Amino acid sequence: MKLKICGIRDKDILQYACEAGFDFVGFIMANESPRKISDNFLASLENFNFHDTSPVFVFVNPSADEVNNIIAKIKNSILQFHGDEDENFCKQFNQPFWKTIRVKNPQSLEKVNDFPSADALLLETFSNNAYGGTGKVFDWTLLEKISLQEKFVIAGGINPDNIQQAVTLNPWCIDVNSGVESSLALKDKTLMDQIIINFNNG
Repeated sequence: MKLKICGIRDKDILQYACEAGFDFVGFIMANESPRKISDNFLASLENFNFHDTSPVFVFVNPSADEVNNIIAKIKNSILQFHGDEDENFCKQFNQPFWKTIRVKNPQSLEKVNDFPSADALLLETFSNNAYGGTGKVFDWTLLEKISLQEKFVIAGGINPDNIQQAVTLNPWCIDVNSGVESSLALKDKTLMDQIIINFNNG
């Protein structure tokens, strides 16, 4: 089982995440997000040594040019599409990609069949007001009939207190964001440590 931390915006936290043992580090490119990375931080990633951690760039309804810009700058990057992108848009870049499915009800999960080319499907809490980053958990009982270990990522409101429950769902990966923040968009190393410990003991 893998572990991803999303919403990283500074070099110190990035370095800490890589050394702590997160498998994936996520960088948000969406303008509407309070966790969007700066141009200066993006430039600093071009020469960053990620070691065994893989960078994931999160887009919400981007242009093809925006995506190609990242591919050109950051080698071995994974693309995560968090908006209304369709299969054809996502796969045109010939790059590993994850697609987010926002879960509201059982019918929401039917969309997992719409993205056969996706390397992973990220299940996130539905919100009328945002494409992600709600900090809220969706109804995990909706997942009982899905085999999650193949390529599913569980996201939405996961924190040190509930990550062990998330582990019992046996997904391929768990994604944390606001659950390791002391305030909006501010990652907390103590919470990061706690989530790693509880994940490993889950």
